[in-house]
This record gives sequence, structure tokens and C-alpha cells, in this order.
Amino acid sequence: MYGIVRRIVRVLPTRRTHETLGDSLFRVFSGGVALGLLALLGLILLVLIEGAAASIGAFGSGFLIGGVWHPRPPEQFGALPFLGGTLETSAIALLLGVPVSLGVAIFLSELSPTWLRVPLTFLVELLAAVPSVVYGLWGVFVLIPLMRDHVEPVLQGGLGWLPLFQGTPLGYDKLTAGVILAVMIIPTVSSVARESLRAVPQSQREAAYALGATRWETTRRVVLSYARSGLFGAVILGLGRAFGETMAVTMTIGNRNAFTVSLL
Repeated sequence: MYGIVRRIVRVLPTRRTHETLGDSLFRVFSGGVALGLLALLGLILLVLIEGAAASIGAFGSGFLIGGVWHPRPPEQFGALPFLGGTLETSAIALLLGVPVSLGVAIFLSELSPTWLRVPLTFLVELLAAVPSVVYGLWGVFVLIPLMRDHVEPVLQGGLGWLPLFQGTPLGYDKLTAGVILAVMIIPTVSSVARESLRAVPQSQREAAYALGATRWETTRRVVLSYARSGLFGAVILGLGRAFGETMAVTMTIGNRNAFTVSLL
């Protein structure tokens, strides 16, 4: 009996050592993967700087803060209108698209009946598979006339005293491009937000119901609060989609290279 106990005591430290070594190796591996991602981003930055070295040497910081784009001599190039248009259209996309996306996610995860949840989820995610040039064509032939003839005159009539809505409503403007981007980020934001809401433990909902909370109170105070980090991540992904989109915005934003306050 004493010999058996001694054998067990000898084996236990060995097993514990193997487990500690495995944990250490996994920690080193996962840390290496994380650092590899940072290194990849740094490599992309270096490649971009190397490719733009000629432009940086010729124009310096004036390329980022200049507002004149004149390819003929004296060849002045300023990217401020492009940067401003990207920021403005992305902000419009978030203001319009995020509430709709969260509403879709809440409905699909908390309120939708089972027979409707699956087909509606497929339809929403199908929007992500539509090419951006198709969104651009839809914007040119459908959205631009709608904005020009019905939406923008109403906005200008009621809010024309604001600098954001001054000018001639032509439809080819930053507001239309922002609406296009809002439609394009809906599937991304709603799908990630839906998965975050579905990850909330059912016990959290049952506890709220047991305390007398209604369905809306449970969703607002318990589910959304529990999943706020995932919802924030969904918004960031939507912002990345809005920042990276080019074709649909190019087709609908108009062909004026100028930095203006007005969205029209």
C-alpha cells in the first residue's frame, strides 16, 4: 500500500508539470498570433508609406490638408475633400443605419416568431452579397430621383436655415451617398448584433421576468446591457465597411472636388 501511494505521489508532479508546460506553450502561441497581427498591420503601413514616398516628398503634409486638386500644371493635389467626404458619409451611414440594424437584431433575436426568423435572417444577410456597383446603379436610377424630388426639398424647406441643408438639391450629394452606405452596413451590423444578443444567457431574461419586468424592459435593461460590448463591436465593423466602400459612393456623391459643410 505504501508503495502504491509513493508511485501516485511521483506521478502527480509530472502530470502537473506537463499541464503547466502546455498552458505556457499555448500562451506563447496565442501571444505570437496576436503580435503577428500587429506586425501585419505595421507591414501594411510600411508598404503604403513606401508606395506614397514620391507623393509625400513632393507635397508633404499639404496633401492631407489641401483642398485643391489640379492635375495640370502647376499640379496641386489635396486630399482634404476626399477625407472630409469619407468622414461625413460614414457618419451619416452610422446615424441612419445603426438604429435600423439594432432594431432588426432585436426583432430577430427577441421578438420574431420562429417561422419568420430564419427567412428574414437570410434576406437581411443577402444584402451583404449584393455587389457595390449594383447598389450604385440602384442609387443612380432610384434613390437619387427620390432624394432630389421628394426628400431633399422637404429637408431644405424645414431645415434650410442650417448650413447642412443649404444649396441646390440635385440628388448627387453626400446625403445620398450616406443613405447608400447606411443600407450597405445594415447586414453587417445587424448580423453581429444579433449574435451578440443571442449570446446573452437565457437565465438573465428569466431572472428579469421573475422580477416582474416586461419584455421591452428585459430587452432594454438586461439584454442590451449585457451585450453592449458586442454591439459596440458591431458598430465598429459597420464603420469599417462604410470607410472602405468606394464604388457606390463614387456613383452617387457627385463629381465636385470641394470641401463643403452642406450635405447637398
